[in-house]
Formats: sequence, C-alpha cells, structure tokens
Amino acid sequence: MPDIRSEAMEESRDFYGLLGFEEVMNLGWVMTLASPSNPTAQVTFMTHDETAPVVPDMSVEVDDVDAAHAAMRASGAEIVHPLRDEGWGVRRFFVRDPNGRVINVLSQ
Repeated sequence: MPDIRSEAMEESRDFYGLLGFEEVMNLGWVMTLASPSNPTAQVTFMTHDETAPVVPDMSVEVDDVDAAHAAMRASGAEIVHPLRDEGWGVRRFFVRDPNGRVINVLSQ
C-alpha cells in the first residue's frame, strides 16, 4: 500500500472518497483509506511517523515479520527503523529498497 506524506488529511479523505475509498483507521497522524468492495486496496496518509525517523514510501504486510527482518538483515539491506512492536497493534521495521525507497514491513 502506498504511504503518502500529507498535511492535508481531511482534504485527502474527501478527495479519495470521491473515488470510493472510506476511512478505516485514523490515529490523527496516520490515516488509512480502503475500498469497501476490495478492502486490500488501501492508501495511507501520514503527517509524520510516530516512532520512526522518516515517513515510509510504502507498507507491505507479511505473514511473518520476524522472518522478513532476518532475511533482509542477511541480505545486507539497510534497516532504517528497527524491528519493534508498536502501540497500535503492529510489529514492524523499515528497510531501504534498491531504489532508495523506505518500505514499512509489518505484521498485525
């Protein structure tokens, strides 16, 4: 799912609402919209990241975040934000892809 840095949260919700997206999560600093007919079609907007030094470019949900973290470390990929449990119910880490994009890898 794409993560978009935004200072226009309400306007983004209204705009994407015109395309059929509905708000499914809003913590004030991060908001996720999803398609009601295809709930895996989502987009997230963030003013900042609550615990990480950067806003990621994309989020990827995996079945086993610990295994994904181990695989990324073994490959030598740059871990941008350490593996940790977050207060909103996810376990995640950030890694930089070969294009320089920061990926939020998570499990719920």
